[in-house]
Amino acid sequence: MLKVGLTGGIGAGKSEVSRLLVECGAVLIDADRIAREVVAPGTPGLDAVVAAFGADVLAPDGSLDRPRLGSIVFADPEKLAVLNKIVHPLVGARSRELEDAAAEDSVVVHDVPLLTENGLAPLYDLVIVVDASPETQLDRLVRQRGMTEEDARARMAAQATREQRREIADIVIDNDVPLEELRQRVTEVWAELARRAPATRQQAGRPEE
Repeated sequence: MLKVGLTGGIGAGKSEVSRLLVECGAVLIDADRIAREVVAPGTPGLDAVVAAFGADVLAPDGSLDRPRLGSIVFADPEKLAVLNKIVHPLVGARSRELEDAAAEDSVVVHDVPLLTENGLAPLYDLVIVVDASPETQLDRLVRQRGMTEEDARARMAAQATREQRREIADIVIDNDVPLEELRQRVTEVWAELARRAPATRQQAGRPEE
């Protein structure tokens, strides 16, 4: 099994890259999706979030009002740290369960938005960073996600810098390009991942010297 960490700044287009990797044959473990699952109604995770931030972060149907919570934590590093302390252990445990269920010869891609910020690079055989300019990120967040410019800039500022992400990258995928160029780049990267996967399996099976 080859364990790959995939990350990138908000609006860099990481989700598109993960989708293309799945098309190639990767097993995707999406930390964002799991983060939603662990704070779904009726979960201990949601109870802990409400205890920390109050019932105002709930929508009328009892689910987590993620935009409201986001507007609170992304403007306050201390509150963001509180939220991360609740959610990250739950996400990590569920991610490990899904990884353990994958086939031995799989390329398992962990889509982790805050991989850089939380020092998680050592957990993976290699790290892929999806890179885009801050201008591109801002444009996508405002135009495609409907954020205000102020909210978009606050979320970008709460993350690692572009330089910090690139420092931990084994592979960088430039996403300031048209979709077809991105698809070609991901295909090239997949070929490298598939080549490394058998070697990783063989290394894992070697007896200790």
